[in-house]
Amino acid sequence: MSVSHSSRLNKLVREQYMRLPQDGLVQVTYVWIDGSGEGVRCKSRTLDKEPKSIEDVPEWNFDGSSTAQAEGSNSDMFLVPVRMFRDPFCLDPNKLVLCEVLKYNRKPAETNLRHTCKKVMDLVKDSHPWFGMEQEYTLLGINGHPYGWPDNGFPGPQGPYYCGVGADKVYGRDIVESHYKACLYAGVKICGTNAEVMPSQWEFQVGPCEGIEMGDHLWMARFILHRVCEDFGVVATLDPKPMTGNWNGAGCHTNYSTEEMRKEGGLKHIEAAIEKLSKRHDYHICVYDPRGGRDNSRRLTGHHETSNIFEFSAGVANRGASIRIPRQVGQDGCGYFEDRRPAATPMRSLRPS
Repeated sequence: MSVSHSSRLNKLVREQYMRLPQDGLVQVTYVWIDGSGEGVRCKSRTLDKEPKSIEDVPEWNFDGSSTAQAEGSNSDMFLVPVRMFRDPFCLDPNKLVLCEVLKYNRKPAETNLRHTCKKVMDLVKDSHPWFGMEQEYTLLGINGHPYGWPDNGFPGPQGPYYCGVGADKVYGRDIVESHYKACLYAGVKICGTNAEVMPSQWEFQVGPCEGIEMGDHLWMARFILHRVCEDFGVVATLDPKPMTGNWNGAGCHTNYSTEEMRKEGGLKHIEAAIEKLSKRHDYHICVYDPRGGRDNSRRLTGHHETSNIFEFSAGVANRGASIRIPRQVGQDGCGYFEDRRPAATPMRSLRPS
């Protein structure tokens, strides 16, 4: 197996130091999105006491010229704490803190899409928008080849791997279960996980979350995933089509509802929302991956449980449609709908439709 050198270090030696007392001091790890809009960065500092709320965590700064977010001549960027989690790596009382990034003039950095998103969520807060997001990802060896695949070949065709059990059907379950437990410990609203259709591909679900909380919990779940994979010496890629050929891609299916949709008779509100989405299909495709649709074009082919990127469609229990209405929702006449178009990679924008 192709794993990183650092994963082969003696972890028992590390545990000797991790058990040392902190004498009331607290380690806080600041997490932010870098200039790619896809990667996460982090750094840590010591606080004199355990923060009880996000207001207790001070702003900080970093060198934006080293994260593709600033010029070297004016490189200081501000880290503004927005949500706090327990630290599953250093354990209590230490914290993980998700941050927004501001430029030198206190304006949002170009990749700080949370700033605009929160304004939108505040405008529609009376609708109580709920989100549940299904983050697919693929485990790779350090050489970029899917973890567990033959070094010079391919596994058997898709079919036995989805929700599979057994050493010949799933690869990397230790990583997946470690990530799940770490998220639960941290307070991330993770609600499930399963092996996906392509071997070495997995999915975790986050939600239901209301408003801006959705993005915060999803991004922290992604950060924790990358950190867990770092410990195991492998890589988690969110590429929407990591392997060409007859293999499924990776998406971030988004389940959505408002209070009206969840009430009796809510199906008519779901159908009205789908009608609005149909009129802005091209725009949404451009923002459903960070490269204006180019990433998703490799995935949304009309095959492998996807819709065609050039056509909008909707249907009950149809996983080949742009928008799926779950069968139970169709029967109950209320609930939610699933947008199956977003790529596994982070979105380019979150502007209102």
